[in-house]
Amino acid sequence: VVPTGVPTVVDGAMLEGGGQILRVAAALAAITGKAVTIKAIRAGRTKPGLAAQHFAGLDLVRRMCHGDWVVNDDRPVGVGSTHITLVPDKSGVDL
Repeated sequence: VVPTGVPTVVDGAMLEGGGQILRVAAALAAITGKAVTIKAIRAGRTKPGLAAQHFAGLDLVRRMCHGDWVVNDDRPVGVGSTHITLVPDKSGVDL
C-alpha cells in the first residue's frame, strides 16, 4: 500500500518504452485522483523524452483532471522531458 500523498512511480522505459505507458499511467492517475511520477520516459528511443504529441496528450489529461505538473530536476514539463509528475485534483475528471 502506497502512503497518501506519495506518487506512484512508473518506469517509462517499460515494455516497448513508448507513448502507451505514458497514456495509461496518466489516465489512471486522472481517474483515481492519485499522483503519478513517470521516469525514464522513452529512455531507449533514439530521441528520449516527450515528443510533441506525447506532451499534448498528457497536458490534455492534466487539464481534464484539473491537475498540476510538479517540476522535476528544476525543469518545467514539456517536449523533451524525461521525468514528470502529474498531480490530479481530487474533484474528478471533466469529460
